[in-house]
Amino acid sequence: MTTLNKTPLWESHKQLGARLINFGGWDMPVSYKAGTIKEHLAVRESVGLFDVSHMGEAYIRGPRAREAVDRLTTNAVGAAADGKAVYTLLCRPTGGIVDDCIFYKISDNEFYVIVNASNTAKDLAWIREHVGGICDVEDVSDATALIAVQGPKAVAMIDKLSQGAVTGMTSFTHRSVQVAGISAIAARTGYTGEDGFELACTNHDAPALWAALLEAATPLGGLPIGLGARDTLRLEAKLPLYGNDIDDTTSPLEACLGWAVKLDKGDFIGRDALVAQKAAGLTRQLIGFTIDEQARAIARHGYNIIDRSQPEPTIGHVTSGGPGVSVKGSIGMAYVPVALAKPGTSLTIDCRGKDTAATVVQGKFYKRPV
Repeated sequence: MTTLNKTPLWESHKQLGARLINFGGWDMPVSYKAGTIKEHLAVRESVGLFDVSHMGEAYIRGPRAREAVDRLTTNAVGAAADGKAVYTLLCRPTGGIVDDCIFYKISDNEFYVIVNASNTAKDLAWIREHVGGICDVEDVSDATALIAVQGPKAVAMIDKLSQGAVTGMTSFTHRSVQVAGISAIAARTGYTGEDGFELACTNHDAPALWAALLEAATPLGGLPIGLGARDTLRLEAKLPLYGNDIDDTTSPLEACLGWAVKLDKGDFIGRDALVAQKAAGLTRQLIGFTIDEQARAIARHGYNIIDRSQPEPTIGHVTSGGPGVSVKGSIGMAYVPVALAKPGTSLTIDCRGKDTAATVVQGKFYKRPV
């Protein structure tokens, strides 16, 4: 029997009555007593706490750290100001995506990176293979806990718990702070479509930080949030999930992540392939689609996009899909030929043997109120 990894907050999840599942080798909460729908709405309306300690973390350090990071990343990470967090892709020479991640610039000589949990070993091996000779790469994943605090009440809550230490922090910035008296790296980032922070601390401090956050969140209507709501929240915000919407076979340009690719910043791994792909033109594109709620159908990962007039009717596939919670109908993302990527285009999806009408839509399914 396989022994699953446990985060430093595993006992806390058990005490809260979480339903735990095997998630990429980790015993993780998929939901708590409130259930996925209530958890989702708590994040949209108040504040939610997420244990994302299964994610991987590393430091890249040395006099040539900026050079190393510039070679690895598609975005202008090296040129960012100290204290900035930058979403970027790591690409193969073919232009395929090794991972999407966030780099936190501390200085030209030091960067901190958080990578997807399922890709930690692969990513760090990739980083060491390509830049390990010119800088130091320190994996701190096993010593680091990560808690996301998301929702319209999240910022004020963390500001109060940190005695104003996060005041003035803008989106995609980070700094070292004390939250409830506990040392943490606070980054104004997230994966829900809401405002908030991601807090990195030591494993030892994680249970005390989680308890303090939960105590502060509960009177506000806040809840602990499992993987189920994490997925519905990120899908409504049209945030890609590695392994579903992006992977080694997809390029950032196909995935509509060209905004995170700076072809003019200088050379980086995958640049030549992306320049060539842009010049030749894309053949497929990741789009968002909606299915009217009256259709009473949900398109899931792997369902086919079809055109019955073609000899081979399968013309694309759904990468992520599910029912809308804060939006009507069901929603999803799919790769389709570029000719069908224009907003308003009608698609047909094979939903468990039933041809179901869908419509291509532009932008996020859910946008938080300004």
